[in-house]
Amino acid sequence: MAEGRAGRGHYRRRRYAYGPYSGGPDPLAPPYDIRSAMDRIGRDVMEGSSPRQALQELMRQGLDGRRGLDDLTRRVWERRRELQRDNRIDGTLQQVRELLQRALDAERQSLGNEDSDDARFREMQLDALPDDTGGAVRELGEYDWRSSDAREAYDEIRDLLGRELLDQRFQGMKQAMEGATPEDVERINQMLDDLNDLLDHHARGEDTTERFAEFMRRHGDHFPENPQNTEELIDALAARSAAAQRMLNSMSAEQRAELAELAQQAFGDPRLAQSLSRLDAQLQGLRPGEDWTGQGRFSGDNPMGMGEATRALEELGRLDALAEQLSQGYPGARMEDIDLDALTEALGPEAAADARTLAELERELQRQDLFRRAPDGSLLLSPKALRTLGQSVLRDVADRVAGRQGQRETRRAGAAGEATGATRPWAFGDTEAWSVPRTLLNAQLRRAGGDERSLDVSDVEIVETEQRTRAAVALLVDTSWSMVAEGRWVPMKRTALALHQLISTRFRGDDLSLITFGRHAQTVELGELVGMEGVYMQGTNLHHALLLARERLARQPDATPVVLVVTDGEPTAHLERDGEAFFDYPPSPHTLRATVDGLDRLIGMDARFTFFVLGDDPGLAAFTDRLARRAGGRVVHPDLDGLGAEVVSDYLRKRHG
Repeated sequence: MAEGRAGRGHYRRRRYAYGPYSGGPDPLAPPYDIRSAMDRIGRDVMEGSSPRQALQELMRQGLDGRRGLDDLTRRVWERRRELQRDNRIDGTLQQVRELLQRALDAERQSLGNEDSDDARFREMQLDALPDDTGGAVRELGEYDWRSSDAREAYDEIRDLLGRELLDQRFQGMKQAMEGATPEDVERINQMLDDLNDLLDHHARGEDTTERFAEFMRRHGDHFPENPQNTEELIDALAARSAAAQRMLNSMSAEQRAELAELAQQAFGDPRLAQSLSRLDAQLQGLRPGEDWTGQGRFSGDNPMGMGEATRALEELGRLDALAEQLSQGYPGARMEDIDLDALTEALGPEAAADARTLAELERELQRQDLFRRAPDGSLLLSPKALRTLGQSVLRDVADRVAGRQGQRETRRAGAAGEATGATRPWAFGDTEAWSVPRTLLNAQLRRAGGDERSLDVSDVEIVETEQRTRAAVALLVDTSWSMVAEGRWVPMKRTALALHQLISTRFRGDDLSLITFGRHAQTVELGELVGMEGVYMQGTNLHHALLLARERLARQPDATPVVLVVTDGEPTAHLERDGEAFFDYPPSPHTLRATVDGLDRLIGMDARFTFFVLGDDPGLAAFTDRLARRAGGRVVHPDLDGLGAEVVSDYLRKRHG
C-alpha cells in the first residue's frame, strides 16, 4: 500500500498541445475531392455530355489517382485471358492415359517373364483393347492383373476419376477421398442419394425444413459453405454444377464421350456417375438461370484436372459477372452492384478499395443534391452543382485576371461603398476596414492549436463593401455550329458560368440574362446553357438576340443596362415579322440592316456595349468595329483561354463606371 501511495505521490500532470496534423495525408480526410469531381463532370457536360454520361465517364476514368472502372475492367479481362492462355482442361484425361499406359507396360513386362499359354492369352487380351481410353478402362474392369504395379496403377485410375468427379461439385472432396475405402465410397453414395431425395421433395414444392436439418446433421461436413436452408444449398451446388457443364462444353465431342465412359469406372462403382447425373439434372431444373451452355477456350500448356478445370470455369463466370458489373452498361446499373469480395479475390484488396471509393463518391455526389431529375426523367445538374462548378470556374478566371492586371478586381466585392455583411481574408493591397470580431476569433482558434502568437496577419479579415449601383446585364452568346466546330463551345459556357457566379454571389442586386443565338435566339437558364448540346445548324441571328436583350433590360429601368456579345461570325440570319428566321450566306444587306436596327433600339436605352470577337474573320472584325463605334462601345479580341477573364473584367469596369 505504501508503494501505491508513493506512486500516487509522484503523479505528474501531462500537458497536451493541439495543432494541425503534419504526419502526411490527413487520415480523416475523404478519399476523394468533390470539387475536383464536379469540375470533371461540369467540363464533360459543357462539352455536350448529359450529366448521367458525365458521371459515368468519371466512374470509368477514376479520380485523384484512383483507378476507374475502365482500368479495373481491363485487369479483369487480362486475368481472364491469362487463365485461358496458360491452362488446358484435359488434365484428367491425360493423367488417366498415363496411368493406363503405366499399367499396361507393367502387365506386359510381367507376362513376358512367363512361358505359358495363359500369359500369351492375356497378352492377346491386352492387344485387343479398344483404342479409346474410356473403352480400354471399361474392358479392364474384370481383368485379373498379374502385376501388382499394374493393378495399383489401374486402381489409381478409378480412385482418381471418383475424386475428380466429386471435386467438381463438392469443395475439398478430392483430398478427403484420397485413399478412400469401400466404406467411404458407400457413405458418399448414401450422401448423394439423400441429397437427390431432398432436392426431389423441394422441387415438388414440399416444406423441406426438417429434411434439410437432418441432411446437414448427417452430411454437413461435406459442405464447408454452411448453407442455412435448402435454397442456399441449391445455390452453392448449382453454381458448381453449371461450371462443370461449361467445362464439358469447352471440350471436343470426343473428349466428352471419353470422360462419360470413364465416369462409369469412378471408384469401380457406376452408382457415383449415375447419382451425379441425376443431381445435375435436378439442379438445372431448379436453377435454369445459371449458365449451363457457356464455354471457355483454353490453349495453354498447364493441364488441369476436372475439379481444377471446373473451378477455372467458375472463376471465368465470376470474372464475366464482374466485367458486366464494372461496365455499368445495363439499365438501372449502380456502383453498389459491384461484388467487392469477388473483386478482391480476382484483383486484390487495392482494386476493391478503388471500386469502394468510386461508389462512395457516387453516393456523396447524389447525397449532396448535385443532380436533379427533369420532368422528362433525365438527369440535370442541380443549382447547387452549378454553384459549385461556377465557384471553380470563377476562381480560375480571377487568377487569370489578377495575373494579367496585377490586381484583385474580381475578388473584391467593391472598392468602396456600403458593407455587404460578408467578410473575407485580407490580401496585400486591400484597404477596407478590418472585421474585428472575425479577426479576434481567428486568432483565438489559431492559439488553441498551440500557436502562442497573439495576432498574425493570417487572422485578419476585412469587411466587404460594394457600390450600390445596379446593373442589368445581358450576355449574348453565339451557339451556331462554328462555335462547336472551332473549339469555342466550352470556353463560351465557362464564361457564362463565371459571370453568373460573380453576379449571384458578389453583386446580388444585379440582374443577368443569358441569351443564346443560332438560327434563332432564346433566353435560357444557366443549367440549360451548361447542358446545351451543339447541333449542326447554320445561322447567326444576332438581330433576334438584341431584340430579346432589349425586352429583358426594359424590365430593369432603374439599373444600368450592359450588353456583352460573344460571337465568332457575322450575322447571317434575322427575324422576320412573322417570327420566322431568314438565313442567307454571305450575310444579306437586309440581315445587316435588321441587326443595326436592333442595336439602335438598345442604344436608345443608353446601354453599354462590348463585343468579344473570337477567331480571325476580317468581315466580322470590320462589322463589329462599326457596331461598337455606333454604340459608343468597344471590341475585344480575346484568345479562348482569356475569354472569361475579359468578359468578367469588362463587366466590372462597366458596373463601376
